[in-house]
Amino acid sequence: MSDAPRTSHGLSRDVDLLEALTSEQARRAGGLGVAQIARVTGREKSQVSRTLRALADAGLVERDADTLAYRLGWRLFSLVARGSDDRLTAAAEPALHRLAVETEQTAHLCVLRDDAVFTVRTVSAHSFRAAGWEGTRAPLACTTAGRMLLSDATPDELYVRFGTVDDLAPARPGARARTVPELWRAIRDAAERGWAEAADELEPGLAGVSAAVRDFRGRVVAAINITGPTGRIGDRLTELGRTTAAAAGAVSAELGWTPGRD
Repeated sequence: MSDAPRTSHGLSRDVDLLEALTSEQARRAGGLGVAQIARVTGREKSQVSRTLRALADAGLVERDADTLAYRLGWRLFSLVARGSDDRLTAAAEPALHRLAVETEQTAHLCVLRDDAVFTVRTVSAHSFRAAGWEGTRAPLACTTAGRMLLSDATPDELYVRFGTVDDLAPARPGARARTVPELWRAIRDAAERGWAEAADELEPGLAGVSAAVRDFRGRVVAAINITGPTGRIGDRLTELGRTTAAAAGAVSAELGWTPGRD
């Protein structure tokens, strides 16, 4: 048998196994054993076992040491995450440029990374530029992007994330949301308005607005943010908020989201 057909058929069989591990049965059980996967795919157990071992060696699946069940692996999730980030950035790039030009401010694309706001892309059409933001992290509680990225969270989820600390932003004297209840109110206010706005909270003299970007499932996957000196944009936050919300809506549409869809 030639290498090309074997490689093609082998890849198809690998995908069959990975698809089995995304099934409702696998999700409910936390994984599937070799015999279960063989039944689902119609394959020989020995064949399935060999393929799963190879996929595990590549990090694409992992085996629970106690139950011996297989589930999708860390490397597969890492590849998907990187691909999603690339698609998100590609979809947002034109909107960021239009927003920067229209507002003459600096526009950012931000995502949630662990316990912080992570800036993926920055575009500026003005002499003022918030330099060095790309690739940097900022606190969630005292940033407009953070509040929009958390806009789907429940109060219980906020307590799980932040605990019961007395001050969520001890190093930010201008922060308004210092407790989880205060942060929850700020998030709800922003969600009702359609954008979050703040002045002098993250840094003295810096103001901004942010709006949420949603994917085809309606989940918040990013925030588009505009920043500038408070003295220049502090009295324009409502105007900039509406414009930024429109830009975020356009990116959401590119990702397949339809407002009002169940």
